[in-house]
Amino acid sequence: MINQMSKKLIFSFLCSITGLVHAQESLLVFGGFQSNANVFLRDSLIGAAGIPQYDHQIFGAEAWLDLNASYAGFNAGIRFDMFNNSNLLNPLSSYTDQGIGRWFINKEINNLDLTVGYIYDQIGSGIIYRAFEERAQLLDNGLLGASAKYSFNPNWSAKVFTGKQRNLFTVYNSIVKGAMLNGYYAPSDTAKWSIAPGIGFVNRTYGDEIVEDLANISGGYLPVDQFIPTYNTNAFTFFNTLNAGPISWYAEAAFKPKDVIYDPLAIRSLPKGESSVGKYRETSGSVFYTSIGYAAHNFGITLEGKRTDGFDFRAEHQLALNRGLISYIPPMARINTFRLTSYYFPATQFLNEMAYQIDIKYGLGDHWNFSFNFSDIRDLNFEKKFYKEYNGEVVFKANDQWQASLGLQRQIVNVNLYFGKAAEPDVKTITPYAELLYYINDKTSLRIETQYMHNKHDIGSWIYGLAELGISPHWLFELSGMYNTFHPKDGKKLFYPTAGVVYNFGNNRLGLRYVKQIQGIVCSGGICRLEPAFSGFRASITSTF
Repeated sequence: MINQMSKKLIFSFLCSITGLVHAQESLLVFGGFQSNANVFLRDSLIGAAGIPQYDHQIFGAEAWLDLNASYAGFNAGIRFDMFNNSNLLNPLSSYTDQGIGRWFINKEINNLDLTVGYIYDQIGSGIIYRAFEERAQLLDNGLLGASAKYSFNPNWSAKVFTGKQRNLFTVYNSIVKGAMLNGYYAPSDTAKWSIAPGIGFVNRTYGDEIVEDLANISGGYLPVDQFIPTYNTNAFTFFNTLNAGPISWYAEAAFKPKDVIYDPLAIRSLPKGESSVGKYRETSGSVFYTSIGYAAHNFGITLEGKRTDGFDFRAEHQLALNRGLISYIPPMARINTFRLTSYYFPATQFLNEMAYQIDIKYGLGDHWNFSFNFSDIRDLNFEKKFYKEYNGEVVFKANDQWQASLGLQRQIVNVNLYFGKAAEPDVKTITPYAELLYYINDKTSLRIETQYMHNKHDIGSWIYGLAELGISPHWLFELSGMYNTFHPKDGKKLFYPTAGVVYNFGNNRLGLRYVKQIQGIVCSGGICRLEPAFSGFRASITSTF
């Protein structure tokens, strides 16, 4: 049920809108609705079983309704969230709740911008602080608090904020506050170079319960492993973007001088000379990230590098995976879009990661485009290999009627690190892929793609095919399938079909799909979660107004 505070917020928001309308002033109201519904059909053969949705609940759904209003310099919004038997929070469990997921009020007063409520923002690239929402993974770490931004001039501004990070329909037991200064400088309006520097600071203050719990944990360790918990942890960052003609260079250095984190690989001492793996320890943290790009004359190249050491920064100490993250560390691998090329993706490592990436693009005339990407991720000493990928692609556009793409991917993946599959050898895949886009006429298009993953370990080798028929402006039909041509463990050769239809009208999009899907890891921006095998129907509604 909706709690009393939520009811009051909704009532106040609606009353405010009604009052504005009666005042006969200019009022802009807009928003959106999104809903997903799943019908779970048990299929133990593919692993779609053993969780509440398949065993007895059968149905699960999520919905979000956003309502925003702008009037006389005021901006306000409210969002209703609903989860019924949802597996977004925990893919192996069921979550049901509903309430106000977000509300905010914003007002600009001359050069001052004030906001209260749930705030989404970030400092620099987000390394020391990023508050954002990712609905596909049920990630929403908006800050419930207040922020103030002052613009000294069009190029320089400062911001301060404070609050508590959202935890579903409650907040975590810590207070986060921060400040940042952003600027821009160019010698003149016609200058060939410019800089955009910035600095940021974040402080997290634990509540008494957390500090007491950490003290109890430390008290249970032998003296050699004990630590002194503190209430406050600080983080600092310095960043700058340099633009000089065809060159753009971004660099950021972030530091967390002192924090108690859980290290799953640290050795803990036990009585009688014994030891175990995994313990809380006090450490400093740092992240160095840079990206430099050059683009001119149909040629572009981007080089990225990152070094991460002990930078796990969360709202509470016992949180893991994607919960309660205050920071966001940019990923260092190509974002692949095809089904098989994106199956293995390296989740960002907060404690120990050294990585670099090269991306090259070249256009030849009006028809040919070539691209190549290479990424290499290892430990801090650059000795232990975590992930490596090579990806080359050629795109040929004959005319306005058809376009073809052909690519080849090579991956080497430490599945023990990224997927928790102990004693498994590194996965080595070779995946060729192709795509054809053909415009039958002005309103009808056909897209066909196919991929083949050669893999001797883990999930084995697969072939995938998809056909999409689009009939503008309303219809999109999809038919696809995956087939396990080789399985190294049980020899099973299974087929996973998918069929779907999407109907668009106005600002609305309705979708219905029948899906059989292999278990895998779903990633967005380097943040990953387990998605179990699925069998059943999926329906979706997206609407804006």
